[in-house]
Amino acid sequence: MVVGRIGKPHGIRGEVTIDVRSDEPDRRFVTGARLRTQAPRGSAYTATELTVERTRWHQSVLLVKFAELADRTAAETARGVVLHATIGAEETPEDPDEFYDHQLIGLAAEDTEGTPLGEVTGLVHGAQDLLRLRTTEGREALVPFVAALVPVVDVSGGRVVIADRPGLVRPAPEEAEQR
Repeated sequence: MVVGRIGKPHGIRGEVTIDVRSDEPDRRFVTGARLRTQAPRGSAYTATELTVERTRWHQSVLLVKFAELADRTAAETARGVVLHATIGAEETPEDPDEFYDHQLIGLAAEDTEGTPLGEVTGLVHGAQDLLRLRTTEGREALVPFVAALVPVVDVSGGRVVIADRPGLVRPAPEEAEQR
């Protein structure tokens, strides 16, 4: 799971700014956390992991000191590196209305009457999160992940309920006639 991207150095002791990409930065950037790294294309940065030494907030910007970045020069080489956290299969978000991707992938999708629609195969993150489904017909469908369209997420029951609309998951009646 992507949790952030290293920005510019802050000061001379190796602290860096973090472009936070997690809803739980205080949980992901704790002292001792080991984060996998993904260097940008063309970067000379080669380390595969960084260890959080300490963190602090400065004017709404997260500053992190990684054990492996001893000074400003080392911090500058890590600029643009994407940070990934490993999330355990049993781990859940603190908010009961939030879910990690791995909790949703593989869930059966059904409509409000219980008719199978397909299976959740992934999520697309952006301004509006979308559930990616493989329909029972084998097509791919994207469903906005909002309560009005996905009123039930039952992880322990292995299903999501989708308030299907014509053309959302199943083809609209006029599309079905054309086939």
